[in-house]
Amino acid sequence: MPQKQKAKSWMELKQAGNECFKTGQYGDATNFYSQAIKELEKANKKNPEDLAILYSNRAAAYLKDGNCGECVKDCNMSLELFPFNVKSLLRRAAGNEALERYRQAYVDYKTALQIDCNIASAHDGTNRMTKALIEADGPSWREKLPPIPTVPLSVREKLMQQTAANTAQPNAKPQQNGTRQTDKPAPSDKDIKKGQALKEEGNALVKKGEHKKAIEKYSQSLKHNPAEVTTYTNRALCYLSIKQYRDAIKDCNEALMIDSSNIKGLYRRAQAHKELKDVKACVDDLNSLLKVEPKNMAALKLLQEVQKKK
Repeated sequence: MPQKQKAKSWMELKQAGNECFKTGQYGDATNFYSQAIKELEKANKKNPEDLAILYSNRAAAYLKDGNCGECVKDCNMSLELFPFNVKSLLRRAAGNEALERYRQAYVDYKTALQIDCNIASAHDGTNRMTKALIEADGPSWREKLPPIPTVPLSVREKLMQQTAANTAQPNAKPQQNGTRQTDKPAPSDKDIKKGQALKEEGNALVKKGEHKKAIEKYSQSLKHNPAEVTTYTNRALCYLSIKQYRDAIKDCNEALMIDSSNIKGLYRRAQAHKELKDVKACVDDLNSLLKVEPKNMAALKLLQEVQKKK
């Protein structure tokens, strides 16, 4: 008699799901993750975090297959088991965005940025949701948002370590979408507040035309919160004003490493390239910007200007 085949463990099923995911077989990946969830739920020593990762992985497969409703449901399950799991937050945000639930997506993108302020896809998502919500709700769009949960510092630090250690999830890559890799811990709440206060002092100085003093404030702000995109783009504006074009380019590079499609970073770098007579680099930046915002009048005007000089 043929021997009965031994049932696969949840770990083997998860691995099979990961392999299918990598080769684009999302339906098969979903089936393997579903079997793994059943096996793990039957196990006596089940770890909530392992189960949360399986739900999050299945959510990723559903998302790739266009089944956004099921993706959101699985992310809800994952986040109940493992609160503030970054991948589950980002996948739920993407699912809700596809379902045009822009407020919920905005909240998840912003929550993910509290945990790791270097996630380019979360910066991009926040920008997209902001535009969609302004169009839908007008100037008072923020008043209609659900509350954004505050992620405690202890949770942020723990999750950053776990995210760095966890490389077995599907579509995990060392670097994605212009996200900067960093070994630095996320800034503390105190640092973020101090950085924001200094940035606002810099903004006030810009309004008075005191660009050199503003640069000092922005530089101090970045010591407290080195991943705040707008501080780099604001300081780049000041460097442009005092004709330090190479410094402006450096700041725009920093901003674009954090958020690869940042409009101000692309536009100000294009302005600096124009002043340095690097027409090709200027045109490349403007074309990248216009892919994100095809009707950006300032970019269209600058592009017309530099192309005339070619």
